[in-house]
Amino acid sequence: MTGSTTNFNFLLILVTELTRHKLRVLLFIAVIASALAVILSTHHNRQQNIALEELMREKDQLDVEWRNLVLEQRALTEHNRIEAMVQKELDMHRPDVDDEVVVRIK
Repeated sequence: MTGSTTNFNFLLILVTELTRHKLRVLLFIAVIASALAVILSTHHNRQQNIALEELMREKDQLDVEWRNLVLEQRALTEHNRIEAMVQKELDMHRPDVDDEVVVRIK
C-alpha cells in the first residue's frame, strides 16, 4: 500500500511542479519539437539528394546515348555510303552526259 501512495504522491508533486513552471514546460516542449523538425528536415534533405544524384546519373546515361545516336545518324547519312548502297543494292548509277534530259517548265 505504501508503494501506491508513493506513486500517487510523486504524480501529484510532478503535476504541481509542471503547473507552477508553465514557461519551462513550454520551452521544453518547443525544444523537443524543434529537434524533431530538424531530424525530419535532415531526412527529407538526404532523400532529395539521393533522388538528385540518381537523376544526374540518368541524365549522363541519356547524354551518352544521344551522342552515340548522333554519331550513328551521321554515319548512316554520309553521302558516300548512301551512293555506294544505291549502286550495290539498287543497281543505280549516274547517267552519262548523253543520257541526261533537261525538262524546262514554262
